[in-house]
Amino acid sequence: MCPKTQPRRRGLRIAVWSLVTVLVVSAGLVGVVLWQHSYDMHEQRVSIRHGGHTLNGVLTVPKDGRKRHGLVVYVHGDGPVDATHDDGYKPMWEANAKAGYASLSWDKPGVAGAPGNWLDQSMDDRADEAAAAIAWARARPDIDGDRIGLWGASQAGWVLPKIAAKTPVSFVIAVSPAINWLQQGRHNLLTELRADGASAARTKAEVAKSDTTRRLLERHATFEEYVRAMGGDADGMTADRWGFVSKNYTADAAQDLRALRGISVLLTLAGHDINVDTADTERTYRKVLDAGGALTVKRYPQATHSLLKPSIERSRTKITLTALFSPRSLFADGFLDDQRQFLTEPGRGGDHAP
Repeated sequence: MCPKTQPRRRGLRIAVWSLVTVLVVSAGLVGVVLWQHSYDMHEQRVSIRHGGHTLNGVLTVPKDGRKRHGLVVYVHGDGPVDATHDDGYKPMWEANAKAGYASLSWDKPGVAGAPGNWLDQSMDDRADEAAAAIAWARARPDIDGDRIGLWGASQAGWVLPKIAAKTPVSFVIAVSPAINWLQQGRHNLLTELRADGASAARTKAEVAKSDTTRRLLERHATFEEYVRAMGGDADGMTADRWGFVSKNYTADAAQDLRALRGISVLLTLAGHDINVDTADTERTYRKVLDAGGALTVKRYPQATHSLLKPSIERSRTKITLTALFSPRSLFADGFLDDQRQFLTEPGRGGDHAP
């Protein structure tokens, strides 16, 4: 027998068992991912006609066997967001389903193959779009038209009260909303500069640039004028984005919030929000809505603007791994449970609806 045969066989066995181990571990990881992304709800694609075109939507309903459910209509924040927000909404939709509620969301215009361009929209356009989706939902036999409410984050704070002024809603969940567009922009700028440890000179220069932008908006300057005023450096601004900002920079929710009086409102605020002046938001919501006693404020000290845990949001790797292996853990502790609880309180139906 050749003396090299035994070591070769031993090496082959080690290689085979290593491969088997890798395959078993890989299969286990795939199983974990599939299990974590299996949500306790039925999901279907839907089409909603609005303004001569189609909204590409997703409707999820609880697996509780009931023929009719209340509905939470999702209104996106800023950016090119698809119906599921890259699956980020699904843990919330599952929480809604546990409370006996369906959820409805749709791709922004121009996103995921949807017609149009979301940057062409004003806040009123977005409200009209949502009102059309609610009318579509009310016509469905599986949706209880008396239990339709809104969920909206960030930029949606300017849209939610406009929707309520157009069509009856039963409740509103406002997540990290701002009050005044320009004030939010200045707050965000200064907060980010402080976080970066910016020098006084840099801060002064950035504020001056911001003031120049405001003056350009006020005199309805073109994008080309903006680029020239910035010394040829658009700094990420595009012509479409400039048009969007020009349409919406005067947005202020203070007056529109009156449309939410008498409606149950859950205001959700984060302790690590660098985008929004949460103290100003809470103060304004309380001033306008507290008299009727229908406002509930929930603060999450260990949460970012997106209601994610700060330790996760700061790391792209952690976001990716958590989203893959434990998506429900992305959010601040208590966030999902509090929204589910809000939906089950008396007056909204939830688990006790017939």
